[in-house]
Amino acid sequence: MKNSNRKTFFMFLMAFLVAFFIVSVVGVLRSSFMTSGAPEIPAAQAVPALTDSAMKTPVSFSDLSERVKPAVVNISTSKTYKGRGGFGSPFGGSPFGDEFFDRFFGDMPRREFKQRSLGSGFIISSDGYIFTNNHVVEQADKILVKISDGKEYEAKVIGTDANTDIALIKIKPENSLPVADIGDSEKVRVGEWVIAIGNPFGLEATVTAGIVSAKGRVIGAGPYDNFIQTDASINPGNSGGPLFNMEGKVIGINTAIVAQGQGIGFAIPINMAKSILADLKTKGKVTRGWLGISVQDITDDIAANLNHKSKQGALVSDVFKDDPADKAGIKVGDIITEINGKTVKDTHDLLLTIAGLKVGQKMNLKVIRDGKEMTFQVTVAERKENAAASSEKSSRFQFGIAAQDITPDMAKTLGIAREGVIVADVQPGSPADEVGIQTQDVIVQVNRVKIRSLKDYTREISKAAEKKSAALLIKRGRSQFFVVLKLQ
Repeated sequence: MKNSNRKTFFMFLMAFLVAFFIVSVVGVLRSSFMTSGAPEIPAAQAVPALTDSAMKTPVSFSDLSERVKPAVVNISTSKTYKGRGGFGSPFGGSPFGDEFFDRFFGDMPRREFKQRSLGSGFIISSDGYIFTNNHVVEQADKILVKISDGKEYEAKVIGTDANTDIALIKIKPENSLPVADIGDSEKVRVGEWVIAIGNPFGLEATVTAGIVSAKGRVIGAGPYDNFIQTDASINPGNSGGPLFNMEGKVIGINTAIVAQGQGIGFAIPINMAKSILADLKTKGKVTRGWLGISVQDITDDIAANLNHKSKQGALVSDVFKDDPADKAGIKVGDIITEINGKTVKDTHDLLLTIAGLKVGQKMNLKVIRDGKEMTFQVTVAERKENAAASSEKSSRFQFGIAAQDITPDMAKTLGIAREGVIVADVQPGSPADEVGIQTQDVIVQVNRVKIRSLKDYTREISKAAEKKSAALLIKRGRSQFFVVLKLQ
């Protein structure tokens, strides 16, 4: 019995020692593999560490809104227009054109109507200067500003710029006013928290929160589109109000929405407003730079034909005689790649850069000509709207319409097809304005001719201008309708 127990004990001991040995060997081999044999994760694939500022928890939205609200104002406007009550299209005028209406209802007198609208703004100086949108105050007979303490003041328009949709207005307050802290929109990062404050649908001092969804958006609102996109809710009445970052600084002016989308709003970068403030204050309008060239984007085919390595840059398609570019030696076929050391991505980028230059300023223009880099010094002249009309990538103000091609970015953002041209601007009081054409309308036909591009539109609208009449087929959202434009 004792021998059997001893034998069992030794067998158990041997099994334990063998198992311990095996576990030890496996552990050593695994450790060796992990430290020397296993491939390390490359540094480039590792998730980058967050910066100190990125790791900071956002301040309370309540504390932030309480601090910045006093500088935000509500704006109500009224304007008078004449029309014939009881008849007409929901888009303004007769759906069959004024000629049809005058023929059958010409004896009906025109009545005066009051149109009222709401908007927002923010105070930029304690003596009553206020930033808002141009479309909020445009053609208004009366502008009333309501400040945070409930007092109302009548405002005067100091300066406007339809191209950027920015306006500067002024009230005469009884006391010093709270002022919004102006930030730097160049430092804005996609993904950072923002809040919008305004007067949506007449609901005063409404605060909404979201993030910066994108920067540099081009949506066909005008020639200087460079919007900040945000998912902070923006609705009618928010126009002209401020977009604040979490430091309580204004980084944008809330301006536009996409009717077909939710959580997609757009704000003008505050740096754009700052750059034209002096002109608005002293001249009532904006003076912009002018080179005297017509440019176009570089397609794959053009890049291949010119032996250009990329589609980056702006191709000079025309040079106006005796204007700055002509005097400096710029020629048709040159590809502009840099202005004062800043890379030119495309024609839109070129337009924004030139617009920001001062009249009389000397600038270095780097171009590629026949595969060789060359640099020219050009003196910036003043941009004249009538001269600039033929140079921009748009057909400017025929019948009061400025139209442009629909870019892939516009089509995606607005949820539209890339067919026709998009209305970028409408001149107040023009034939287009009288029949109710709006920005972001899409023109798909001119006098029954299908429009596929700006080239088609420019050709057909020029023919129509000679005949002083144009029938346009317009797409607006899901609706489609004809309008007839007539030149006097």
